[in-house]
Amino acid sequence: MPTPSTHSDHAAKLPPPLFDARCKACWFVFGLICLTIASFWTLELKWAQFFSLDAMRKMGKFVGELLVPELSAKFLTKLFWASLETLAMSALGTVIAAVLGLLLALPASKAYADDPARWRGLTRLVLNALRSIPELVWAALLLISAGLGPFAGTLALALHTAGVLGRLFAESFENAPSGPAFALRTRGVSEGRVFWYATLPQVLPQLLSYTLYRWENNIRAAAVLGVVGAGGLGQLLAFHMGLFQMGETSSILMAMMLLVALVDAASYWSRRVMTR
Repeated sequence: MPTPSTHSDHAAKLPPPLFDARCKACWFVFGLICLTIASFWTLELKWAQFFSLDAMRKMGKFVGELLVPELSAKFLTKLFWASLETLAMSALGTVIAAVLGLLLALPASKAYADDPARWRGLTRLVLNALRSIPELVWAALLLISAGLGPFAGTLALALHTAGVLGRLFAESFENAPSGPAFALRTRGVSEGRVFWYATLPQVLPQLLSYTLYRWENNIRAAAVLGVVGAGGLGQLLAFHMGLFQMGETSSILMAMMLLVALVDAASYWSRRVMTR
């Protein structure tokens, strides 16, 4: 016969109710649901027009034209060089961003509890400003000074990504285990050597992982930047889509997907090597 304590133990193990007036997370989820419903109501989405027979007919024709890519040797040669340009823009922009982000992350992080970190607030404000402006806006601004071409696109990627990586790098430095660094500080080792021999080796795999992930994102961003004249696949895409040349557009989209897949595979392989 079960004892009262057994009954109380079973009662204590019962799952909590789905909604509790004292549960802050429940109210937060409820607010998100209300916001989502309000968004559908205020946007006045025309679902009937979207799923109409005429819209389906036009979409079917559009998809049918996309399924026949342009594969002529002349166009594929042009597509190959545009792909290399996009790859170079993304790689160089990511490298510049990683260096700039690292330089900004050092003053933006608090190395230890008693670290005054005098420039932390100002540097984080700079990082916020860099990443709050999208790559497309940076490219449009830089086209005025750098002119048309991949140079403006590369700088746009570098500035935006520096803001993202700088914040991630700073968080990595602050969350690194403090034991090795504390041991060196107690022996009078300078802060530069503490960072080089204690902090950086611990967070280096994480920094490289963040950088590779942003490189994958920059491949897609570099392809879009060409729309404003920053070169690469995006410039080809804007040109041929403007002329409604769906065969060429299909080939460009396939090149973008292939490029992203190759970078993703290289990034995955690099992370596997680093974690061994």
